[in-house]
Amino acid sequence: MTIWVNQQKDGCGILQACIATTNQEVAQECHADWLAKLTPQQKQQGWEVSLITVESWDDVPVNALKIN
Repeated sequence: MTIWVNQQKDGCGILQACIATTNQEVAQECHADWLAKLTPQQKQQGWEVSLITVESWDDVPVNALKIN
């Protein structure tokens, strides 16, 4: 099973938000939305948005919001 994980990290590398789903379309829409909403100040401070895949729910960060 492929699980899509959206992560938003601040400039210090601390995970600020994380959403995981098995629905690729939902994951990609969320990723695009997060990218669009990063402010210029957040970008300057090094905030990052990433979309990764994992094969097990055990590999999803513990604080992730998991949606189906």
